Amino acid sequence: MDRKLKDLVIENSDTIVQMWLEEIAKNRQNDYTSTISEELFESTNREFVNVIFSSVEKQGITTELEDFSERLVNLGWPLSYLTDGLQSFRRVTINFILSEQDQVGTEYFSEVLQAVDDWVDPIINKLVNEYSGSWEHIVSLQRVALQELSAPLIPVMENITVMPLIGTIDTERAKLIMENLLDGVIKHNAEVVLIDITGVPVVDTMVAHHIIQAAEAVRLIGSTCILVGIRPEIAQTIVNLGIDLGKFPTKSSLRKGFQSALELTNRKIVSTRNSHENDIEELVDSLDRE
Repeated sequence: MDRKLKDLVIENSDTIVQMWLEEIAKNRQNDYTSTISEELFESTNREFVNVIFSSVEKQGITTELEDFSERLVNLGWPLSYLTDGLQSFRRVTINFILSEQDQVGTEYFSEVLQAVDDWVDPIINKLVNEYSGSWEHIVSLQRVALQELSAPLIPVMENITVMPLIGTIDTERAKLIMENLLDGVIKHNAEVVLIDITGVPVVDTMVAHHIIQAAEAVRLIGSTCILVGIRPEIAQTIVNLGIDLGKFPTKSSLRKGFQSALELTNRKIVSTRNSHENDIEELVDSLDRE
């Protein structure tokens, strides 16, 4: 930026900042920032404009730009806040510089436009790149976390594990289910695995094929797979599609499947209600005798 124009902007930074804040405030009622608290909105704007002036004073891109863009991503503010804010700042700065001259010729006008562009454009490019990079990093971490939660294997009792499935199953997720299932069976030394499809909205040929593959893989490593959560409409779909699920047990609910798993591991549920009632009756009789 031309030294004279640069000095003019820096010397009048307070005035330019105030003009910019007023313009931003006017647009606030009609955009996403209307739901943001007044305190957070003002503090973010102040930080934003300080970052801009810091870059021009130091004659280059600063680390403050990177930190600021990362904070915006963490706050969940859209990229348009940066681009719209910088465009507004560009307009305010140009208008201020031109207002300082009694007469503005074409050459001076072009010089001002070019100078401000040379100042603002690198800031826009840097902020957009940093914002995009931070956003992609966060999305990547969220994708990994989602994958870990999309096919969990939960040990509920010794030698018995449950894999609850919720939502649509596509090819990528089916691969993850297979990997988690086999790793979990070995890790938890599971003899029986319950695959619960209660939360799966649609079971078509592809989904059934993936589930059959998973069950077969579990069988090959010496464990038993029980498919639970088969609702009437799912059962009808499976029959209509001609899908053969006869190779491994199926149950309508997780409760029934768990009962079968206990039987397969030589255990059963025993009710203790009668024994407790007998103990109480004996206690009452002894008190009466006393």
